[in-house]
Amino acid sequence: MSAPNCLRCLTRPSAVATAALRQPFTVPVSVSLTAAGRIAAFSTTPAQNANPTKAKGIGRAGPPVKRLANGHIRKGRMLTVAKKKPGNRPKAPLPGERKAYRKRILLSNSNALPVKGLVELDGERMLDKKNVAKVMSLPGPVIDQLRTVEAFKPTQNWGLFRDPSVLIRPETVDLMNQMQDSVDKKQTLKLVIDGDKLTGKSILLLQALTQAFLEEWIVVNIPDAQELTTACTEYGPIPGTEPTLYMQQVYALKLIQNIRKANEKVLSRLTTAFAHPELPQHIPVSSPILQLANAAKEPESAWTVFSALWKELTANIRGRPPILFALDGLHHIMKISQYRNAAFDLIHSHDLALIKLFTDYLSGQSSLPNGGAIIAATSRNNQPTSPSLELLIQQKIAQQKGETGPAKQPYFRGYDARVENALKNAQVVKLEGISKLEARSLMEYWAASGLLRTTVDEVAVSEKWMLGGNGVLGEMERASLLTMRL
Repeated sequence: MSAPNCLRCLTRPSAVATAALRQPFTVPVSVSLTAAGRIAAFSTTPAQNANPTKAKGIGRAGPPVKRLANGHIRKGRMLTVAKKKPGNRPKAPLPGERKAYRKRILLSNSNALPVKGLVELDGERMLDKKNVAKVMSLPGPVIDQLRTVEAFKPTQNWGLFRDPSVLIRPETVDLMNQMQDSVDKKQTLKLVIDGDKLTGKSILLLQALTQAFLEEWIVVNIPDAQELTTACTEYGPIPGTEPTLYMQQVYALKLIQNIRKANEKVLSRLTTAFAHPELPQHIPVSSPILQLANAAKEPESAWTVFSALWKELTANIRGRPPILFALDGLHHIMKISQYRNAAFDLIHSHDLALIKLFTDYLSGQSSLPNGGAIIAATSRNNQPTSPSLELLIQQKIAQQKGETGPAKQPYFRGYDARVENALKNAQVVKLEGISKLEARSLMEYWAASGLLRTTVDEVAVSEKWMLGGNGVLGEMERASLLTMRL
């Protein structure tokens, strides 16, 4: 007998099951919505009462997590940087402290060996041609005077040696003889020292100052002419001058103090010859000139005191000593300065009273009645542009050699007639490299001081002489002393 349902029908849903599926699914009223939310197996809605996740810092990753073998989780360490405390800032330097450190000068090195047999300079040795190519030391009292007038430069290597010493060059002997002739003939020597970089222009000017101190001259030195023209010191118009001249009171006060301190021995022997009612302090006639110099105590009266002091020193009176007026950095006073007048126009450097005083003697418009010298040195390290000065120097050098100098460019408008007038009567000394004989003497001095650890022979001298640009002093120092490995 056949079955009521065949096997094929077993795979199909029955009529009873189909009817049950069609009935609606209802949730009991006693079940809450939260329970209904849990029943939904594929719902993407999160649970309402779940703890919200903590937001992490923007751009910061969480600490690394390390899982141990036993299933324990150890969190990594996080680097924490402590904030700087406001009290840890260094103390600011005092006003002028950086400049004093930058311009400090060391004149002795206790680690250097003392050179045996070193001869000390005096007034006669610098006049003798037999002392050319010899190194001589500066006397102790003169060193103090040179430091007072700021003759030493921070760029010079005085601090490498035991005592300050200089090399006597042929130009040194010629300059000292010219200074001596100017005193004998009661004339004024007008000289410009020129040369390439590091050829020893400032050293030659220092030797002239040394000779003047040894011979008890009155020495007035402007160590850096740049300070007079770059608008870094106070200035003001001098009443009653036409065209208007400008005084620099603070610089004049400093200059008077240097003159008084460096020439104190000579000034104490001289007496005043004129009455000066314009001074803030009454100075009777026949008072020591040192007392007149001591009257400058405030910048307001400094230029008045300087004018009275210069009038006394340049008086045509028997017994007055010669004067050496020196200036370093000639290019800076042969141009338009950075000062401005009441109309806000730039002031020419020759309208500054102190510079005009120097250029009047350099040009020959004024003269020293008791003899003396007006010496200026150029500076090639930070020189400003001065076409008239460069042209005149080349023309003067060519004339001294008996040659024809260069001519002016006809269509160039940068020439300055006031600069040409200031240098029309001046001589020019052109410094170049030293000879091999002078180089050998200098290297022997370096070796005796313990700074040059090599045998000083012809091969070593020729090598350093060539490396130094055929005897340029500064380049030889660089090649021999500043590049050595101790």
